[in-house]
Amino acid sequence: MRGMTDASATARNSAAPTPAPPAPAPMSAKEEAVDTIRFLALLAVAVLIFRSFFLSPFNIPSESMQPRLLIGDYLLVNKMAYGYSKYSLPFSVPLIPGRIFPRTPERGDVVVFKAPPVNDNDYIKRVIGLPGDTVQVKDGAVWLNGRPLKREPMPDFVIPVTQNMIDASRAMGTLPCYSPEFEETAADGGRQCRYKQFRETMPNGKSYPILDITTIQQDNTPPVTVPAGHLFLMGDNRDRSADSRFPAVENEGIGLVPEENLVGHALVGMFSTDGSANWLNPISWFTAARWSRIGDGF
Repeated sequence: MRGMTDASATARNSAAPTPAPPAPAPMSAKEEAVDTIRFLALLAVAVLIFRSFFLSPFNIPSESMQPRLLIGDYLLVNKMAYGYSKYSLPFSVPLIPGRIFPRTPERGDVVVFKAPPVNDNDYIKRVIGLPGDTVQVKDGAVWLNGRPLKREPMPDFVIPVTQNMIDASRAMGTLPCYSPEFEETAADGGRQCRYKQFRETMPNGKSYPILDITTIQQDNTPPVTVPAGHLFLMGDNRDRSADSRFPAVENEGIGLVPEENLVGHALVGMFSTDGSANWLNPISWFTAARWSRIGDGF
């Protein structure tokens, strides 16, 4: 009996709970602050790396890429598409010599780049000519390597006059529509612009709508052969685009754009607003959104 009692006591002792380890001392206010700052710093570095080398947002401030892109569109730009240069980095910090992992765009690509001659502002245009191509404009039609690009009429492009169009025109000293003759009253009593629209097709089969509103001086240009390492870029709104048809003068033209200036390839529309939202009226945040434009790819 004594042996059984000792065994029972041993079993009870072995089943006794192990004392819990002492709780860690609470962090001081200073340690919490340091930990928060460390987390925010790491988060900022991660965002910086992601925006510099993978994807970056871009907003459309002008009408130069109508009808494909409207003022108030927000895009994601693929920064891996054409390689990297100093212009891939914030503030164009010169940490990358020349271009690394370079790839030349295809004709018809929509690209974001640093606009000559200052190489400071981000522009967005369509690639028309590659190195070695000869580009000329005759009576508004683009000729590539001695042949006109296929151009077919489309139904008129009709766009309501939105608040962000009004704001942009005021800032630039222009009108929301190209001129009064292109403005009309919509069925709902609002204002709208109506423009002639065409579908342009590249030799590689890539096609896209363009606007040819009226006659301007750059509807006829001399032939230009694109040198190595450069691109001939144009806006889809041919009468409201400061592009490679114009010499590289700030706010007037960009000339032939070095490939080194490429920032990335337009990937997808992630948001769009007509500019009518009021921050004090949350409902307007939703009514101002152009939901049908979200998710449009290139």
